[in-house]
Amino acid sequence: MLRNILLTSAALALGSTAAFAQDIVQSNSSWYTDAEAALNQRLEHQPNTNRAKNVILFIADGMGVGTNYAIRLYAGQQNGEYGSEHVLPYEAYQDFPNVALVKTYNINAQTPDSAPTAGSMNTGVKQVFNTINLSENAVHDECASEEGNKLTLFSELMSEMGKSVGVVTTARITHATPAAAYAKTANRNWEGEAPEGCTDIATQLLDQMKAGVVDLAMGGGRRYFLPETVTDEEGKKGKRKDGHNLVDEAKEAGVQYAWNTETAKALNLDGETPVLALFEDSHMKYEHDRTEADEPSLTEMTKTAIDYLSKNDEGYYLEIESGRVDHANHDGNAFRTVTDGVEFANAVAAAAEMTNPEDTLIIVTADHEHSIALNGYCGRGSPILGLCYDIGKGQVKHADEPVLADDGKPFTVIGYLNGPGAVLKEQEDKSYSGSRPDLTEEEAEDSEYVQQALIPMSSESHSGEDVAVWARGPFAHLFDGVIEQNYIFHVMNHAANAE
Repeated sequence: MLRNILLTSAALALGSTAAFAQDIVQSNSSWYTDAEAALNQRLEHQPNTNRAKNVILFIADGMGVGTNYAIRLYAGQQNGEYGSEHVLPYEAYQDFPNVALVKTYNINAQTPDSAPTAGSMNTGVKQVFNTINLSENAVHDECASEEGNKLTLFSELMSEMGKSVGVVTTARITHATPAAAYAKTANRNWEGEAPEGCTDIATQLLDQMKAGVVDLAMGGGRRYFLPETVTDEEGKKGKRKDGHNLVDEAKEAGVQYAWNTETAKALNLDGETPVLALFEDSHMKYEHDRTEADEPSLTEMTKTAIDYLSKNDEGYYLEIESGRVDHANHDGNAFRTVTDGVEFANAVAAAAEMTNPEDTLIIVTADHEHSIALNGYCGRGSPILGLCYDIGKGQVKHADEPVLADDGKPFTVIGYLNGPGAVLKEQEDKSYSGSRPDLTEEEAEDSEYVQQALIPMSSESHSGEDVAVWARGPFAHLFDGVIEQNYIFHVMNHAANAE
């Protein structure tokens, strides 16, 4: 004991961590040496203060720290790892060295909505629940309150600088997060219809394309571009009541149109002819349910967008959303949450490979978290979509026996504080009670399984927890500590305008 104390004192006096390491037991551990290597890597890191030619904002809708943890473990376990040790593409320090926590609340909401959270990243100011890109004086669902409260968008600023702008999503292109890149509205639900005096979101997208602000838009949501009297390529009727066929209007304005994988591959990616791709009547398919013939993956859309936008020598701004991570969480279906999350990570990796960190700022974040919960004292390697297994003794891997709750039944690693997975039995007095099923591993890992929830709700809710932001490229070092969500805009704007 005394010898160790003396050695520690001597090492500190020399100011040498290496000298300290050579004389202690820890130096034989890979945990110790790996941490030393990580420290040295950070000591050598130098901030990039180049001007950002390109800015890419990745948003995994609903992917807070908890959801990201589940995605990490799933990706690792799919690779034959225990899961916890896995590193997602945007978590690797050598690729994305800058990380911060982000506060996501809206002006009038402790638990946020996607519209004002995404809007805050695109304008630099916090916004009102269920509104998009209006100042704090706007009132939700009041058309007249749009007057005088419309905010300038990052996409508009970049377009004025001669840069191209793209929006990519697996949700409807008129949904809250993608709309935040180009629209301004008192109600995020005015996707294809708005009160007199206001303009619906689909029309705003076409207007921004005609004005040269948005050059490429890819996602789902044909229903809000077609009138009720017209059917799309898959035989589904549009939902517009005003009779406008925005797809035809886009074509007449010289915009290229794609609706499936084949037509997407036929697009002219010259960087000059605008692109509108609408791959579904509503949201695009989950990655697990998608086929190549139906529609491209998020990774494929990301590659297409970068290929197209990079033709502009002045650079570009690209917002990319994995919208269905959020939807799977709302459904209480952890399987599709993590499988879409892995595809999101693949898209980030593709973008990183196609761009140069010397001139391209890539930001990876989320708009909000969900009420996801990670349960129990689970042993290492417990399947993230399966049961929580007991901690193994004298071994790294979990024991073979599941942990049992006080009702004598096993439980899954992932649960939700609220959602459709609550076990209910309606009583005559309208109160609810119920007992949990005796779940098997096979049942828990089924792709259709809905995780157990505490509070019964038809759709699981967001939560107000922080999300993370990872960044690389020019001025990425400005992401550190705990930040307000609207600060993200200011880093993007500073990087794009740096002298």
